[in-house]
Amino acid sequence: MEGLTALDRIDIQIEVPAVPFRELSAKTPGTSSAEMRKQVVGAREVQRQRFARTATRQNGQMTHRQIRTFCPLDDACTNLLRSTMTELALSARAHDKILRLARTIADLDGSESIAPAHISEAINYRTLDRNLWS
Repeated sequence: MEGLTALDRIDIQIEVPAVPFRELSAKTPGTSSAEMRKQVVGAREVQRQRFARTATRQNGQMTHRQIRTFCPLDDACTNLLRSTMTELALSARAHDKILRLARTIADLDGSESIAPAHISEAINYRTLDRNLWS
């Protein structure tokens, strides 16, 4: 269990597989650095406004109480998160990290609310949790 506790403290956990050559040599452009910077600057501005009257500056710093305030979920999001928490036997800490990540993904997406796609993406960033329980 000691290893689980340590991994539980890491916000984003992903394995990065080797990229096939055909993808590296493809002509299809990805997101440019300038576009990504624009999204990040926009998300940080949303977070600055969200936490204007608090000591918190970014979603990753949210307390459990702030998560409950700033990460309301609709039924679809709640059901997805509940089933993942149950299936993977995740901790309360992992629950909060998933919500912080989902809030950030929603901010980057320009969305005021967290959608199931944001929850799903945040869950996918917890791959080490999944691998430990498989």
